[in-house]
This record gives sequence, structure tokens and C-alpha cells, in this order.
Amino acid sequence: MKMVGILALGLVALTMPATAREPVIHPAVISDPRPDAAHPAGMSAFVIPAQDGAMNAVIYTASGAGLHPTVLLLHGFPGNEQNLDLAQAARRAGWNVLTLHYRGSWGSPGAFSFANASEDAFTALQFLQQPSTIAQYHIDTSAIVVAGHSMGGFMAADAAAADPRVAGLFLIDPWDPAQTVASLATPDGEAAWKAEVASDLPPLRGAGYEGLTGEIRADTAKFDLGRQLAGYGRRPLTIIGAERGIGAMARKVAADAQGANPNAKLMVWPTDHSFSDQRIALADALVRFLAAVAPTMR
Repeated sequence: MKMVGILALGLVALTMPATAREPVIHPAVISDPRPDAAHPAGMSAFVIPAQDGAMNAVIYTASGAGLHPTVLLLHGFPGNEQNLDLAQAARRAGWNVLTLHYRGSWGSPGAFSFANASEDAFTALQFLQQPSTIAQYHIDTSAIVVAGHSMGGFMAADAAAADPRVAGLFLIDPWDPAQTVASLATPDGEAAWKAEVASDLPPLRGAGYEGLTGEIRADTAKFDLGRQLAGYGRRPLTIIGAERGIGAMARKVAADAQGANPNAKLMVWPTDHSFSDQRIALADALVRFLAAVAPTMR
């Protein structure tokens, strides 16, 4: 009888459905949800007014009835990598995603500057919480996450630190202007920064090396990512750096964040700044972070 029992247990184990285990890749990253004819997914393009210009913006809306958690996704400097694959994965997971071009970038009216980009990120965050926006796009304001890549990582942290209603912060190889300023003390550091700015200026209007560098030199307290992360506090935070990008910056600011937030998570992956060979893994990391902040039915 004991042998029969053992065989039976073995048969049960062999026939357990695969769904009993957590999948290696989150389903939202690699498969579409079941269509909802009554409440389909969608996309809307519009302009968000911002001071002396405006931001060209797009919101990807998730399918399904009711309110949806929402991500504000911010691109870098100048924004050659838009990370729209991450936006699509997040939408498949049940999240709305707002993405935009800062003033003076990629055709958005106005002039580009780091200070303007900071204002734009905060303006977009407030836009998501306006009653008319909530009603039109079915936004759950208790579950708004800000995510950003490179310069957008700094802008995301800056906006999230200023708004205690933000439920989570996800940074992708984030840029720390304070560390860039420190590097300008050496000829090699200054030359590298000049080359970086020169290559990134074409899609930007009203910006130049002297003005952009002067901004981050003049207000080191404002443009200090570690300081912003310390001010963000104990809310959910994940930082993913890139070894062949600016992962060293991620490591330093993560230490600042963890001083105020022992739950802050850091990963540094063996990839480049654009995560060129880690896009599926990056989308998976974002979707799992979102699921921990606000689980959906996906």
C-alpha cells in the first residue's frame, strides 16, 4: 500500500499544470491579453500645455472596465531610445502608460533645458491626476508609478520625490547630473561630456553645451539624483543599471536611496545603456515591479 501511495503522489506531481509554477517570463511581456470588445485597449495622442511651450504626448490605455493603474514613462537625453516596448508590455499587464517629449525635444513646442524637463515631468504627473484626465482615461490615482531611462530617470525621481502620491519609482540606468558635474573637474571628463552633449543636440531646440552645463553646475542640490532618491523616502523603488552604460552612477545613487529606504532594490546588468540585448528581461522586470505595486487581473 505504501508503494501505491508513492506512485500515486508521483503521478500527481507529473500531471500538475505548468501554471502552478511562476513563469520564467511574465505573460504580459510575451502574449496579448484576451480582447475586450466592450472596453478595448487604445491609444490617444494630444498636447499637454507646459509653461511657455507644450509636450507632445501619447497615452496607451489598457483594456477592461473600471479604473486602471498608470505609468508615466520618461525618456532620456535626447530620447533616441523611447522604450515603447516597455509601454506595450505594461499595457498588456493592465496599466495605462503616458509617454511624452519634453518641451523643445522632437518637435514639442518650446525650448529644451534640464530645468524645463524637470518641470515637464512634474506637469505630466499632475496632468494624470486632473479630474478630466481621470475621467477620460479611467486612471486609478492611487496607483501611479513613474519610470524613467537615463536623464528620464533623474526626471522621474525628481517628480516622484515632489509628489507623495506616487506609488512607485522604476529607474533604468539613471543619470546623476551631480556625478557628471564632478567629472568635469578632469580634462577627460569634460571632453566626454562635451562629446555626449554634441551628439544629442540635433533633436533639441534652444539648447547648447554652455547652457545645459551651466544649469547643472549652478544648482547642484537640485540636480543631485542621490538627494532626490533620499527625499523620495520609503516607497517602492527599483533601480536597474547597465555595466556598459552608467551603472556606476546607479550603484552610487542606490546607496543614497538605501540609506532612507532599506527596501530599495538595485540590479546592474551586463548590457549597454540602451539594454540592447536585454529588452525582454527589462520589460519583465518592469511588469513584475508594477504587479508588486498594484496587482491587476492579467
